[in-house]
Amino acid sequence: MTLCEAARALRARKVSSVELTQASLARIAALNPRLNAMITMMAESALERARAADAELGSGTDLGPLHGIPIAVKDVFCTKGVRTTVGSKIFEDFVPDHDAAVVERLAAAGAVLVGKTGLHEIAYGVTSNNPHFGAIRNPWGTDRIPGGSSGGSGAAVASEMVFMAMGSDTGGSIRIPAAFCGTTGLKPTFGRVSRYGVMPLDFSLDHMGPLTRSVRDAALTLNALAGFDGRDDTSSHRAVEPDYLPATPAGIAGLRIGIPENFYFDQVDPSVEAGVRGMAETARLLGASVVPVRVPDIAAMNVTARVILMSEASALMEPFVHRRSELGADVMALLDQGRLIPATDYVNAQRLRRMMRREFNGLWNRIDCLFTPCSPIGAPKIGQASVDINGRDEDVRLASTRLVRAINLLGLPALSIPCGLDSEGMPLALQIIGKPFDEAGILRAGAALQDATEFHTLTPKI
Repeated sequence: MTLCEAARALRARKVSSVELTQASLARIAALNPRLNAMITMMAESALERARAADAELGSGTDLGPLHGIPIAVKDVFCTKGVRTTVGSKIFEDFVPDHDAAVVERLAAAGAVLVGKTGLHEIAYGVTSNNPHFGAIRNPWGTDRIPGGSSGGSGAAVASEMVFMAMGSDTGGSIRIPAAFCGTTGLKPTFGRVSRYGVMPLDFSLDHMGPLTRSVRDAALTLNALAGFDGRDDTSSHRAVEPDYLPATPAGIAGLRIGIPENFYFDQVDPSVEAGVRGMAETARLLGASVVPVRVPDIAAMNVTARVILMSEASALMEPFVHRRSELGADVMALLDQGRLIPATDYVNAQRLRRMMRREFNGLWNRIDCLFTPCSPIGAPKIGQASVDINGRDEDVRLASTRLVRAINLLGLPALSIPCGLDSEGMPLALQIIGKPFDEAGILRAGAALQDATEFHTLTPKI
């Protein structure tokens, strides 16, 4: 059942919020010992909120489609009176005195928060193999990583523990778990969703967004989250859409879809390329035009983004780096490297960023959105350091982020949706990249594809 379907069932009195929440809690109790997707549970307050939601809906008070729906948030979002660990031993006992803006807005929409999902330590990695809280496992194969850093959110949604789980994305951390776990993942435009009350990894690359079972579920969530927040100095004043939910069916006749002729298909598994090109052909049959385009130098953008990320993450963690024994080896190595980057390199990277953004924005004169692979591979195994892609070894972290990292540098909206399975039965994903603040456009494209295909309905046999 999708979030949209659950919302309709609630209003038709076919199910109650308490029943949905009890089912969610039971599912977590049954599967979390195997998957380790949840880091902190909030069962008592969730059931209390569910009972209130049933009473509100019963009396005619309807706060919207999320009202009474069980959800989770990544454990970087502050929750008043409930610990926020950031997946770190350093913060394992930190209990905030306020809620993050995202948590506030989800509460205002009536959602039932059942718990907080696990992640890669301090959200700085793609494996979610956490040395303090344990490895998070992919529901499609428990020997596989779920992606990161929002690995718990991806695993929780894919295994149907919750209908939606919030993630954060600094270099692909929503889209990679969505791709590896076979869910939908939305990274909105930088500034579209408030970052207030989120434990940051990076000053200028962090984005907040949902992982869901369908594109329309993501759209309903964005309706609740989008908008200006004066407490976040990066929050955009740009007006939000009245409704991000695509029509049913979603029409894309006349949409101009760009397919890159360079970089994005240079080194990917053949099954990934087949899946992405198959989705482009589906879009063409639905009336869209498919336009070959040459994209700017994405490899250079990746290097620029890594310089900025490593510098800013190390600056943020500077007060804690003396506590080396409390940080995992992989995270500590990245923080040490970031501290060695010269200030001149960081400043020049920010200058290059502005130039690259202008260059990339030139594409929007020819196309409305860009279709690319999300990851060049399906999910690697836990502990696997490198992957073989077409006979060439590549570092797991660099391979997993190679096709998504630049979009954080540019601040563009991007959507990950399933587009098939690889030869080992692991999910693969299409990335739909849009022009600034055109979440509605990429959601419409994604919904049209999900209307015409069934990849998003496939579920792991967990």
